[in-house]
Amino acid sequence: MPYRRNSDLPDSVRNHLPEHAQDIFRAAFNAAWGGHIGDPRQEEAAHRIAWAAVKHRYRKDGDRWVPTGD
Repeated sequence: MPYRRNSDLPDSVRNHLPEHAQDIFRAAFNAAWGGHIGDPRQEEAAHRIAWAAVKHRYRKDGDRWVPTGD
């Protein structure tokens, strides 16, 4: 289901991503969720799309997610 606030995101997102990356994840997830209505793998697709959106703007540096500079 779509997330209303960053505080509603799963722990794996909330506890590891910076606030801005959480905003990106939430927006991409919610858009993807709406675009996959009726798909039995709706949630899985929305999570994959959201992570891909984050990875366009952030990269993992050790244990931290840092902006890519784009």
